[in-house]
Amino acid sequence: MSSSLDVTVAADFSSRQLILMNPGPVNTDDRVRAALAGPDLCHREPEFSDLMTRVRRKVVQISGGGPEYTSVILTGSGTAAVEAIVASAVPEAGGLLILDNGHYGERFCEIAAGYSIRSHRLSFGWGIPIDLEQVDAALAADPGLTHVAVVHHETSTGMLNPVAQITAIAHRHHREVIVDAISSVGAEDILMDRDNIDWLAGSSNKCIEGLPGLGFVCARKTSLEALSSGLRRGYYLDLHRHYRAQAGAAAPAFTPGIPAYYAFDQALDLALEEGTDRRHSRYRELAERLRSGLACLGLQFLLPAEQRAVALTAIRLPAGVPYNDLHAWLKEQGFVIYTAQEQLAPTYFRLSTMGRMTADDVDRFLAALASFLGKKAPEHPGSAS
Repeated sequence: MSSSLDVTVAADFSSRQLILMNPGPVNTDDRVRAALAGPDLCHREPEFSDLMTRVRRKVVQISGGGPEYTSVILTGSGTAAVEAIVASAVPEAGGLLILDNGHYGERFCEIAAGYSIRSHRLSFGWGIPIDLEQVDAALAADPGLTHVAVVHHETSTGMLNPVAQITAIAHRHHREVIVDAISSVGAEDILMDRDNIDWLAGSSNKCIEGLPGLGFVCARKTSLEALSSGLRRGYYLDLHRHYRAQAGAAAPAFTPGIPAYYAFDQALDLALEEGTDRRHSRYRELAERLRSGLACLGLQFLLPAEQRAVALTAIRLPAGVPYNDLHAWLKEQGFVIYTAQEQLAPTYFRLSTMGRMTADDVDRFLAALASFLGKKAPEHPGSAS
């Protein structure tokens, strides 16, 4: 039985609108949250088939795929989509070249190891750009590396990796490319068709501004159909199983998160209406405003401007300031910030500009941060990149 204290805390929490500056989940449009309350629905009825089919079509659109592409929706996080691709697409006699310059590059290594998939890891170091000559040389040296894995927006550092250049190199060697676009699709500059991407993993939240709970895979129809003759390494994350059910029977392979579908459908409508270019511009303006203010407060960035995504910024903690103290203070002021990961955690924190954040939110955040630091709030943030 809940105590009166529990009820009071819950009521207090629900009355506050925290500004989420973590890189997903993000603050969403009221219409997306309202969509969660869609009608109770059986997933084996035609109404859900129609909903799932709409969502699959819109996923291809937001990913920049042409008519030869299709999508598969998974109830799970974006990592479920990444794992499904690795486990399903790399053949039994194949191998995976992993381009690792952050936490999520390392995750590719862990997934491959979990399925006993042979892999070769090019480790560049966190926040270090991928050396394209090394990629070319590694593929030339080992014809058994059938696939290349890369993270587009490496959110452990905020770095964007050059996916189009990597796919061009891989295709010269007749290899396929798996792209983790979980924190980029919908706002950063990435398009399946233009960039000639073979496999793309994404998520219903982050830059698409939906709610957590669904991951997706976008790929050519011929590639998904070809999985029918491949090694079946898993069950729930067997990508061909899901494709066969969704494309062939217009039905999910397993019971899906139906409320998440309602919200995702609405979020995709809003994302497609705004368009990736305009959403990118909106995020860029917020990031420039934030970074200008942070620079005025004397804070330092992990990456140079030309390497940063518009959706996230990694910042060095001020000397003598424990992250937990900074987090607690800013949360009291209505802002949730995010720690850095692993080796960067002692000295850096991260701020996202994804979601329905506004310029006023950024200005209020900078004022709160300035107050914590005992400094004057920046008066005119917004010009630096």
